[in-house]
Amino acid sequence: MNYRVPQPVPQVILDDVRGAQKMLSGVSRVTAMEGSRHLSALTGSPVYLKCENLQRTGSFKLRGAYVRIAGLRPEQRAAGVVAASAGNHAQGVALASSLLGVRSTVFMPVGAPLPKVAATEEYGAEVRLYGQVVDETLAAAQEYADRTGAVFIHPFDHHDIIAGQGTVGLEILEQCPEVRTILVGIGGGGLAAGVAVAVKALRPDVKVIGVQAAGAAAYPPSLRAGHPVSIDNPTTMADGIKVGRPGDVPFAIIGELLDDVRTVSEDALSSALLLCLERAKLVVEPAGCSPVAALLSEPERYGGGPVVAVLSGGNIDPLLLQRILQFGMAAAGRYLSLRLRVSDRPGALAGLLGVLTTVDANVLDVSHVRTDPRLGLTEVEVELHLETKGPEHCTQVARTLHGAGYTVVG
Repeated sequence: MNYRVPQPVPQVILDDVRGAQKMLSGVSRVTAMEGSRHLSALTGSPVYLKCENLQRTGSFKLRGAYVRIAGLRPEQRAAGVVAASAGNHAQGVALASSLLGVRSTVFMPVGAPLPKVAATEEYGAEVRLYGQVVDETLAAAQEYADRTGAVFIHPFDHHDIIAGQGTVGLEILEQCPEVRTILVGIGGGGLAAGVAVAVKALRPDVKVIGVQAAGAAAYPPSLRAGHPVSIDNPTTMADGIKVGRPGDVPFAIIGELLDDVRTVSEDALSSALLLCLERAKLVVEPAGCSPVAALLSEPERYGGGPVVAVLSGGNIDPLLLQRILQFGMAAAGRYLSLRLRVSDRPGALAGLLGVLTTVDANVLDVSHVRTDPRLGLTEVEVELHLETKGPEHCTQVARTLHGAGYTVVG
């Protein structure tokens, strides 16, 4: 990074992460490391995907939640735990609590996707729906903790949480000892901080780079200011990293150890999700795709040796997945919308569709407009929505239509 934050010795050290790894033995999975030929060709360096989307509960969150709850004193366990989350942390806390025999209550926003609510309940938590946004849900969970004595399990701002998430870094070094760069998404910062602690202690030469969604990037201004800064109304499809303020504990570690923080656009996130699905055959949520989005956005930055991109989670609502895939296909030039003027006579539409057949463009939708005052007496406007093979194919379709005598008006 171009800035460094003077900080004391990080509050989490390698021994903490190694202790967490022992505690998680037989509980969390050592997730797969998969190579990506497409990303490797794009960057000029071997690229590997660390598949935490295949972790139990579908994300890395189980690691930190289990270590945190396992470290509670007997009287704290007896009081139960409470958490607030829209999805991944909720499921991690629910499963960890069940495995440890601790009662858990999880507050989720009223609009939380039903599959995530159902999964949290199935893992053993009592779910309470409250608030329209996570901040309201968080306040309700903290009030419940104050009133009942239940221990509040923060999603990222705690020593034990960070130590647990850091086990991802240890696994990366074991699975890919030649790694030169690790890309990891950042919301509150627990995962990035944990990975940085583990990796920098053992391999200080390895670059650890955080990735944030541009519409929810609280870390760049916070690092420049030297302390956590809140941003108003963070906006991104990547709800797993949509956090308006860095956590105090991870911020101190990230300011000291991370090499850089990059931001990615919504277009890049949707394209990354589509790539993971099509090329890697992996279902990954938008937050989990952020490292891949960074690779797609600036592939030339990562040509200095093997790169590992941490796919942090795969919990995505099917309806959101459908919308993002459509958005991603549009961003990748896989959809083409055209308006053309043709003669209003029998067979004209069939002739137009015949031309599209010659260039192998799949017609998704067709509509006619006959009442526009800009049209001539014998003209009709046809709006086409096509599925194509990419930007070059779009250009070919447009040229073929022009060559066949059709006027493209939009």
